[in-house]
Amino acid sequence: MKFTAELLFLFCIGGLIMIVILKNNPEKRQLENLIQWLKSMNLDVHISVGAAHMILGLIGDTSSVDIDLIRALDIVEDVKRIQEPYKNANRKFHPDDTVIELENHVKIGDGSMQIFAGPCSVESRDQICFIAKSVKESGATILRGGAFKPRTSPYAFQGLGGQGIDLLLEAKKETGLPIVTEIMNITQLPLFEEIDIIQIGARNMQNFELLKEMGRSGKPVLLKRGLANTLEEFLMSAEYIMASGNEKVILCERGIRTFETATRNTLDLSAVPLLKQMSHLPVIVDPSHATGLSKLVKPMAMAAVACGVDGLMIEVHNDPPHALSDGKQSLTPEAFRDVSACVRQLAPLAFHW
Repeated sequence: MKFTAELLFLFCIGGLIMIVILKNNPEKRQLENLIQWLKSMNLDVHISVGAAHMILGLIGDTSSVDIDLIRALDIVEDVKRIQEPYKNANRKFHPDDTVIELENHVKIGDGSMQIFAGPCSVESRDQICFIAKSVKESGATILRGGAFKPRTSPYAFQGLGGQGIDLLLEAKKETGLPIVTEIMNITQLPLFEEIDIIQIGARNMQNFELLKEMGRSGKPVLLKRGLANTLEEFLMSAEYIMASGNEKVILCERGIRTFETATRNTLDLSAVPLLKQMSHLPVIVDPSHATGLSKLVKPMAMAAVACGVDGLMIEVHNDPPHALSDGKQSLTPEAFRDVSACVRQLAPLAFHW
């Protein structure tokens, strides 16, 4: 059973939570007695079954619960209080990694390395189809491409909109690659019915109404960390999506704003192992947006893989100097082939929590 939006509201106004970790294969009668006893204390009991343990989440006023008494029971391994405000995304309640499966049996979060590759913006049919075929041949498993583009300048190229989505779907038909593309507002959602992963960009990370709508959509969501947001704020944004009923969330570290001006942003690689400890959700890294420089994409991609990421998002363009957006950080197909090969070699040696 999972937490509802109503229960999360209780957390926000002061509700407490405790988790009871049970030993393997608890005796049925003892388990039933324990649950009934906990409910008799006016606690809601939510059950999560993982590969190694069963966990009981206790919601309500747990201040009077005798932890030592529960811990002494034969079927109980440990009891912990959870103080973090994010509950659905919390690894303490969901110890097993979440795995998100797309078409063609592509899985994100199962220990395999998925590479999201493609142009910052969809510019034409020939461009997106050529790049899609090229990155697939070089090892990409998911096609990225912007149909709607948030730009700092109102005069910059804003994307092709609905036409861009149609072109992405054509590229998917030709290559079989699942698609990820960014949504800007709720009104665009009908255009995303055939899109495999909906991206929430850094600027929309705390667009709470949009996050709730993504929760109701049921589609996999790639959530990018905001320019100046903490990891807790990042996970609370994921919580909005999950509390609305959608557990298929992918976290993307794409760099944060610091005082450094040599790069577009500062890539926070410490976020990868920290998020892996804090949450069960898949974590990927976008070295293209993080650095803003194509020459830094390869070393940062390899460093991210060494940290144990579940995937990489890399911008690829057939003609970067003439790209309509972010050409400076885009790899050529040839450069991407090199990066992909190096990443695949390194992935088996990566650190995993």
